[in-house]
This record gives sequence, structure tokens and C-alpha cells, in this order.
Amino acid sequence: MTANITDMPGAPRDTAAPAVDYTTFDADNHYYEATDAYTRHIDPAMAKRAMQWAEIDGRRRLLVGGKVNKFIPNPTFDPVAKPGSLDQYFRGRNPGNKDMRSLFGDLEPIRPEYRDREARLAVMDRQGLDGCLLFPTLGVGMEEALAGDPPALVAAFTAFNRWLEDDWGFAYRERIFAAPMITLVDVEAAVGELSRVLNADARVIGVKGGPAHSPIGLISPADRRFDPFWGLVNESGVTVAIHSGDAGYGRYLNDWEPISDFEAFRHSPLRSVISSDRPPFETMAALVCQGLFDRFPNIRVASIEAGANWVPVLINKLAKAYGQMPSAFLSDPVETFREHVWVAPFYEDDMALLKEVLGVDRLLFGSDWPHAEGLPEPRDFALDLRRNGLAEGDIRVIMSDNGRALTARGTCRGR
Repeated sequence: MTANITDMPGAPRDTAAPAVDYTTFDADNHYYEATDAYTRHIDPAMAKRAMQWAEIDGRRRLLVGGKVNKFIPNPTFDPVAKPGSLDQYFRGRNPGNKDMRSLFGDLEPIRPEYRDREARLAVMDRQGLDGCLLFPTLGVGMEEALAGDPPALVAAFTAFNRWLEDDWGFAYRERIFAAPMITLVDVEAAVGELSRVLNADARVIGVKGGPAHSPIGLISPADRRFDPFWGLVNESGVTVAIHSGDAGYGRYLNDWEPISDFEAFRHSPLRSVISSDRPPFETMAALVCQGLFDRFPNIRVASIEAGANWVPVLINKLAKAYGQMPSAFLSDPVETFREHVWVAPFYEDDMALLKEVLGVDRLLFGSDWPHAEGLPEPRDFALDLRRNGLAEGDIRVIMSDNGRALTARGTCRGR
């Protein structure tokens, strides 16, 4: 049953009338990191090589590897933008031709629910969320910043995951499933950290998209040197989430338009057009074409906050490659992709097409709450599903069932 549904996506509406009348599971929720997220548990020998805070020109700035980090302009997150303040912009609408600062609107003091799990649960109750996958805000941009110092990178992620366990837990009350971050830069360390967080009941882990860092330089994450890590993922049944962030693609985009450091919300027309689809497209293509899922048939991978416009293109290219070189694949790559990969579309994506090419049971509801580019009311994601003509039964599967299923350790079988 649905009440007071507006036809205009993203338009104001009566928030007392929810988009759906059942509880949902959000596969893309976020916290704003505490200021000691990387420092509380850092190995003292690595403190100066990892993350530090410094007062520079009257502002508190984050140093990563001894350098001011610009991934998030205000890494203290206080004040912070209101949830959904950039909703219309990300729907492709800016009728006033406002600059980014104006689009953010008035900032507000950080809310308790952004950093406290009990406060978050109370808000989730009001939002009609039975559970969520919980991801970093700052943390999805830190691997590239420390990639040149692998020991410091490993130490920083280890410290971060211990902070995450302290403040949020990995499966808190079976409702908040926070994702520890794992770097592949040191395979032995990755296996050790994965083992530790699995023992602490992690249900989902975060891995950077794009080429992986290794002792020999950048290389596909599906390269066999990483098989000890993927073997443990396969054995444990934990879900691997590849969340958008700094995937290192600035090194390619700078060939077209040089900018020294990745900065969230720093856009140009060229970067907006060519950058967003490359990391998920190329990462998933590598995992399929280089046989990761053939070697490890239980692995489940979720693409989060990377949209889904790339999905139909990838499926078409996989089908063509299979037709041209069937002996190069151990199995049909399109079916392999459909079996092993879950995708959280942007709310403005073509949901009807995604249902056709991927299937309802591999689509995830993700609101990106409380980020400025997300939805102010998470369950309003259903409005866009409905606008795309999806049946109410399909909407319920996407909004409630698929994300929750990824929190149980298991396999990708049973489509």
C-alpha cells in the first residue's frame, strides 16, 4: 500500500506518508568518522607515516603520509551538509546554475546519529530501516593516499578497523553491518586482517575498486598472487563490497585534464562525463574475464555507490567476447557476472533496463544516507523504482530482501 506518491522524482512530498509501508534494508548507509578513527589504535611506530591532525592557517587539517589530504574538504565533519542537499544536482538539475558551495546550502552541526550506533538505530526506526550496510565517508579515499608506503597503509587500515569495531561493531544487533576496509597491498597482511575481522563477526568487507596495489606495482585484483585472500573470502562466505571512492583513476584522467589530488565534489564537465563508470566497469570485467569466480565459485561481490549505467554495456561486451573466444572462458561470462555480482544503482538509473539485463534479485537499494548526494528519506528510493514501472513485488525484493541476504555468510548460488 502506498500513499501520497508524487510523480516528480526528488520533489518535496508529505514525509509522513512513506514510499512503502514495510521495513527495508539499505545497502548504502554511511557514518562520519570520529576524528580518532585512524589514530586511536595506530601502531606508535607508524603514527607519523599514517594519519595525523594538524592546525594549519587556523583550520584543523588531516595529514596522510605527512601531506595535507584533500579527499574530503572538511574531514572533521562538523559542520556538515544536510542529508540529500545535492539530490537535485545528481538528478541532472541545477536551474539556478549555482556553484557547488551554494548547492550544499546551510551546513549544520554534526548529529549524534552520524557517530553513535544507538542514536543511529533510533533514526533507522523512524526511517523504516530494518538494517543497513554501513560504509566510511573518509575511509574510501585513504588507500590511494598511502599506497606509496605499504607498511603504513596496512597499519592505518588495521587501526581503522579496530576503531570501527569499537564504535560501530561489525554486526550490531543484526541491524548495522559496518564494513572493515581491507587493502591487498600486502597479501599476507590482508589474509591476517580478514581472518581477524571474520572472527569478530564481519559480514561484509570493503575493498577498493580499480587496479590493486602490490609490491610490483598496480595489477588486477583478480591476479593469482591475491588468491590466498580470495580463497579465505570464498571459504568464509563473507560479502565483498566495492564502494566508490578514490580508485586511483586520477592518474588516467590527468592525461586529459591535470589535477594533482582527488577531491570529493570537485567536478568539471569532462571528468563528470568520462570518470564515473570506468572503475566499476573495469574492475568487474577483470574479475570475470580473469577467472576469479571460476577459481572461487562462492564469492559474492557488491558494487556500491557506483551507479549502474555501466552494467548493460559490460554485459554486451562480455557476450561479444564469449561469442568470439568461447574457449577463453571456463563458463559463460554473462551468467558468471549475473551469478556473482550485486549492484546498487543510482536512483536516477534506468531500473527497468537493469531488471531486464541483470535481474531483480541482483539489484540493491542504497540511499547513501546521510550524504549530501543521497536521499534525504532513504525509502524514497522506491519512488524511482515505481516511476520506472517495476511491480510492487519486485520493489519489495529490492528494497527489503536483497541487501539483507548479503549479511548472511553464504554463497552466490540459488538465484
